[in-house]
Amino acid sequence: MKTKIGVYICHCGGNISDYVDVQKVREAVEKEGGVFLAKTTLFACSDAGQKEMVEDIKAQGLDGLVVASCSPKLHQITFQKVAERAGLNKYNYVHANIREQISCPHSDDKKGATEKAIAIVKAAIAKARLAQSLQGKKIKTEQSIAIIGAGIAGLKAAITLAKSGIQTYLIEREHFIGGRVAQWGTLFPTNESGKDIISKLQEEIVKNEKITLFTGAELVSYSGSIGNFTVNIKIKPRYVKDNYDTQQLQKAIEVCPVSIPDPFTFGLTSRKAIYVPSQYPNRPVIDMNACTRCGACEKVCNAIDFSQQETSIELKVGSMLIATGFDPYQPQEGEFGYHQFPNVITLPQFKQLVDSSKGGKLIYQNKVIQNIAYIYCVGSRQVDGPNKYCSRYCCTSTIHTALEAKKKFPDIYNFHLHRGIRTYGKHEVFYTDSLLKGDIYFQFDDYNPPTLEEHKGKILIKVNDILTKQENIEIEADLVVLVTGMVPRENTSLKNTLKLPKGRDNFFSEIHMKLRPVETAIDGITIAGASQGPKNITESVNSALSAAIKSYSYISRGELELQPTVAVVNKDACTWCGLCQEACPFDAIRKEEDGEKAYAVILNSVCKGCGMCTPVCPTDAIDLITYSNQEIESMIDAIATNF
Repeated sequence: MKTKIGVYICHCGGNISDYVDVQKVREAVEKEGGVFLAKTTLFACSDAGQKEMVEDIKAQGLDGLVVASCSPKLHQITFQKVAERAGLNKYNYVHANIREQISCPHSDDKKGATEKAIAIVKAAIAKARLAQSLQGKKIKTEQSIAIIGAGIAGLKAAITLAKSGIQTYLIEREHFIGGRVAQWGTLFPTNESGKDIISKLQEEIVKNEKITLFTGAELVSYSGSIGNFTVNIKIKPRYVKDNYDTQQLQKAIEVCPVSIPDPFTFGLTSRKAIYVPSQYPNRPVIDMNACTRCGACEKVCNAIDFSQQETSIELKVGSMLIATGFDPYQPQEGEFGYHQFPNVITLPQFKQLVDSSKGGKLIYQNKVIQNIAYIYCVGSRQVDGPNKYCSRYCCTSTIHTALEAKKKFPDIYNFHLHRGIRTYGKHEVFYTDSLLKGDIYFQFDDYNPPTLEEHKGKILIKVNDILTKQENIEIEADLVVLVTGMVPRENTSLKNTLKLPKGRDNFFSEIHMKLRPVETAIDGITIAGASQGPKNITESVNSALSAAIKSYSYISRGELELQPTVAVVNKDACTWCGLCQEACPFDAIRKEEDGEKAYAVILNSVCKGCGMCTPVCPTDAIDLITYSNQEIESMIDAIATNF
């Protein structure tokens, strides 16, 4: 039982003290059992505030510490380190949140907020009286990291980690690397091509001995916890031997009767069931989803081998970094004329068309294109659809592509139908350049989108323009480009395997966008790039570097200290009903038998101390370290006696 607890109530520069009488809180708790001193402080988290606490702990011999301030998500670790610097076990520190829980929601009731703050601080003191000095368990960590996804985010993360001396496994589902960036031609704002950017990264990947690349590979299962994951990956065969004859292979491609829309060009061109990816590794592969097994390729090429089987590989890693990217939104049948009119395409298809077109005229389906209409926010900011978010990159990408088209084909006219242009930051220069070059912009209301109808082989677009006092405008377009946004990549098996939390937009969700922007709820797994939400290339690279550094920090010291706040089982009281195992979201409970008795055992390296197991136990055989029944009951008593 603690008898010399120091209590510090923070003003938070007025964020708390403007709505809570912190002096009254101090006076109300200074006589509580176990409290040795109670103070108010302007900024508890400041260097001066921390220094004062360290000096008090040392000089007064304090055996417990309570800080009443803002959210523990912000500063719990800060004050734990204060305790450690003063020689006090960090688990003898208890945090009381009187900003987010009190001053923020009760800013209109200072008296009520003050009373609630007193109760919250008293509860923290009650818990501190029973706090135990604990030591985290240290485990050795695997000095390797698995990266799922070899787009630009995954490639940059792999190179960064390899340069730090960490063995890196780069796992890509496709048979080539580069992700979406490999599909693009000229990019903003540097005017580099996506292929050139990926080629430079590929050269670094190939020459770095610390990087092992797996293509055609998928994560199928994993086990373990931070520092010691076991990752199982499945590698699909290419069905073509490595030692193939180039002429025979070319003949095999020519005789293949199956031609399908090429996903690499978003269906703008076609490819055969057997093909050679344009990106590294440029090795032939047979698409078994398209192949009919007709045998034509086998007759002309000795390297075709349909006997190849899937292989499985088990990897030991200390951390995982998820960089699985995004998919472009696919419009519904008839959505703004998509698949209804032949001259309606998506932005990715249009960019492919512009990048691949040569000559003085833009040709699509054997027709000269002159008037192009761009309809924005298709698949983003949907009024009645599932995608309420803004994909952020689409406006800039559209305007940049329109400018590139006008540069290559001076005779075209661009008409932009939008709901508000969002070329944020330095990208605003593209919007200005577009206006100066004569592009015309119409803005439509969210609930009154443009309508399309076919007219003499062209598309007649009707739009109510709110920028010209809601005039009804008609545009006769040779080509309509649907500006599609980003949606989470379709990968159900991976999502089911990882069980990472997702946000309302269905992208992978970080713990906190500002405080822990690349960490997930599963310790040791980070996320990067467009897997966690719409990002442009620069933003994806920045998040990849951040995720790489965070993953590196988990394993760089060779050992990791696990939090001791785990569940504990009273073996004698446990009768093994299995309810705790069913309730555990982290699979941290196992059944063990000792003779005729069966009981639950907690896997400390996996347990997160969430407490889901404790309330379902019918014999009350499970307790939670630092949140034991005795501690919780003492906090409830402290709050109850205050009212």
